[in-house]
Amino acid sequence: MSHSAGTALPSINALLFEAKARKGLTFDEIARALGKDEVWVAAAFYGQAKFTPEELNKVSEVLEIEVGLLQAGLGDHWWPNRGLGPLPPTDPVIYRLYEGVLVYGHAIKAIIHEKFGDGIMSMIDCKINIEKKADPKGDRVLLTFDGKFLPYAKW
Repeated sequence: MSHSAGTALPSINALLFEAKARKGLTFDEIARALGKDEVWVAAAFYGQAKFTPEELNKVSEVLEIEVGLLQAGLGDHWWPNRGLGPLPPTDPVIYRLYEGVLVYGHAIKAIIHEKFGDGIMSMIDCKINIEKKADPKGDRVLLTFDGKFLPYAKW
């Protein structure tokens, strides 16, 4: 199965991954059919984002899954329970992202405050881009978090 070992997913989400594998589609191909971003679609497959009824209809069409199953499992009544897996993460890719925050988090925070003031970068209003960059020393991963700055309110 193409989702991370150790991440128990509800059967409806596992069905999405199974259909994706059966069809031989990438997240980018599915995202283009939905008019969404590949990272957002992947998050939705993991139950970390919510499809609209129209998007579920399109997912049903693209993956050839009965729409009633998708609406019953992920429809209007269902809401994401965000955050998957143990802390610290055990998957090597996820752990390295976690390690990046552990090592560079305070430096990133300090620079955000210097440049923007007292606030945070939104993960609610955030776009994430992943690119592959060729390099003679080995391919590089370009990971961009493009989040809206939210200043802390004063009252």
